[in-house]
Amino acid sequence: MAALVSPGITKLVGRTPLLRVRVFEREFPRVEVYAKAEWFNPGGSVKDRAALSMIEDGERRGALTKDKTIIDSTSGNTGIAYALMGAAKGYGVKLVMPGNVSAERKALVTAYGAEIVYSDAGEGSDGAIRKVRELVAADPDAYFYPDQYSNPANARAHYEGTAAEILEQTGGRITHFVAGLGTTGTFVGTSRRLKEHDPSIRTIAVQPEDSFHGLEGLKHLPTAIVPRIWDPSLADEMWGCPTEPAYDLARGVARTEGLLIGHSSGAALWAVRKLASSIREGVVVTVFPDSGDRYLSTGLYGPQRR
Repeated sequence: MAALVSPGITKLVGRTPLLRVRVFEREFPRVEVYAKAEWFNPGGSVKDRAALSMIEDGERRGALTKDKTIIDSTSGNTGIAYALMGAAKGYGVKLVMPGNVSAERKALVTAYGAEIVYSDAGEGSDGAIRKVRELVAADPDAYFYPDQYSNPANARAHYEGTAAEILEQTGGRITHFVAGLGTTGTFVGTSRRLKEHDPSIRTIAVQPEDSFHGLEGLKHLPTAIVPRIWDPSLADEMWGCPTEPAYDLARGVARTEGLLIGHSSGAALWAVRKLASSIREGVVVTVFPDSGDRYLSTGLYGPQRR
């Protein structure tokens, strides 16, 4: 077989594997669970899809030109994706990040040559949003501001990519879709396409159970700045996940299936288990947004906190 040859790193975004996850198989033998392994994207997360989509949309519209710097707020993964795409395409990148994002994420962004502006850690992702809006308002001509929370190209990446891949990889057998809420782009774009294909597919959105949580990358929408691209009509169910059970499930699949996943993937598994206990039969697909290797400094895989 000929080796894969790509004309550039950006062409490797998408087409990620769909993995069978067996952690609940003994308890729910008639529920098939699959997960999109998004760390196979070149930047290591699902956010490569959205970042590339928003950047290329900006290029097509003429809003992004070589004299402008790409700027946005991010808790980490989108920032890494912007930094990678910017380096590959020859754009400067400036990112506003909460001061408490993981050390691995800060290091990765810096490695790609992006500039970081830190916002108040206590204000979380909302503080970063407010800070980036201040910077853009002060010098609007200097920046291309994709605004991942408001940009339709974010969700469109998943409508055209993630959902189409899931339908192909499951042979259209999917009965339930589960995904976490951050910018909400993954859930919105994927759910919209799946429901157009088959309205009987049930969609479950997952958020932290309250505003004070340890599920990095996820937003508690009732207490946060709600993304403009969020469409609640696409969610058949919306569940609040506690932090510790999500951590426990992440640790569990690392040690039993060799899947090193992040906080939000653990939350997705928590929701999958809750779903499986009620349906008892079905083909459930979720998204593992990234790998756990960028959370090693956070304590996710350290001693359990009780």
